[in-house]
Amino acid sequence: MLIERHAAPTRRFAAALVAASAVLAGSAAFAADKINVGALRFTSHSGSFIAFEKGYFKEAGLDVEFKYFQAAAPMAVAIASGDIDYGVTAITGGLINLADKGAIKIIGGALHEEKGIDGSAILVSEAAWKAGVTTPAKLAGRSFGMTQTGSSFHYMASRIAEKEGIPLEQIKLKPLQKVGAIIAALKSGQIDAWAIVPHIAKALARGGKIRIIGWVADYAPDYQVTTVFTSAKTAAEQRDRTKRFLAAFSRGAADFNAALVDKTAGEAAAEATVKLIHKYVYTSRPYAKAAPSIRNGAMRLNQGAKLNLSSVKAQLDWFKASGLVKSDIGIDKLVDGSYVETY
Repeated sequence: MLIERHAAPTRRFAAALVAASAVLAGSAAFAADKINVGALRFTSHSGSFIAFEKGYFKEAGLDVEFKYFQAAAPMAVAIASGDIDYGVTAITGGLINLADKGAIKIIGGALHEEKGIDGSAILVSEAAWKAGVTTPAKLAGRSFGMTQTGSSFHYMASRIAEKEGIPLEQIKLKPLQKVGAIIAALKSGQIDAWAIVPHIAKALARGGKIRIIGWVADYAPDYQVTTVFTSAKTAAEQRDRTKRFLAAFSRGAADFNAALVDKTAGEAAAEATVKLIHKYVYTSRPYAKAAPSIRNGAMRLNQGAKLNLSSVKAQLDWFKASGLVKSDIGIDKLVDGSYVETY
């Protein structure tokens, strides 16, 4: 009897302990990892926006907050400092230098130029057009806007100059820090030329003060315009979380492609996708005015965040040849190829 009197409470305690453990385990299973994701308010960042709005990040156990930037280089600094966990933007000299210091790794691909799809356009001001700058071959002696030295705009200007046989020093590169400042300078004729993604380029061209004179894809075919990146520490130590992030981001990118690039999802899905993106892009414009620019600016996002390693290597080689990064930086220092397929 003594044994039975002690056995009953023990069994009840054990049952309670199991139940409590189950509750705690369930709570842990549903506790989302809080992460900050860097973005620009561009259509090209729609993979992240769609993944957030459709709950793909949440389903992956991620509680996402966006941090917005106006240029690529500051986003790379924010990754290195830990202010954001993941970012999607172009390769810059600053990003490569931070990778060389062991601070950053590219882990996937996002936006890229594809033959047959309108991509980044080469623009000139109306004044430059009237002065005869009607093709990229006539950019010698003209000014070209960019955010910073070593930015993707710098790279695009170089590729255009190279193919046209123009020494790059004959193009006056103007660092203006922010995309908005470049737009204002181009509209007012303070700079002659620029190259930018189509949702911005086409909208500017419709305004009547800016002309499209060419396409970047003709100068940098298969250009990996933007990449997905994180800190080297996160890439090495947070593999599960990083894989979940890439999987959710890839679902958003796939929906974007189906709705607005391949147009296989149907018009209802396309309209719903544009409305979703409008929450983040051209937010100050009425939907009726923003929608055409969002639709016209649809470039392909890499399926499964695949990374065009050949394009990344070409960019790295250019940065090294231009003296913007150290000449001995290898691709393995910049890219962690273990997360996604490379080609």
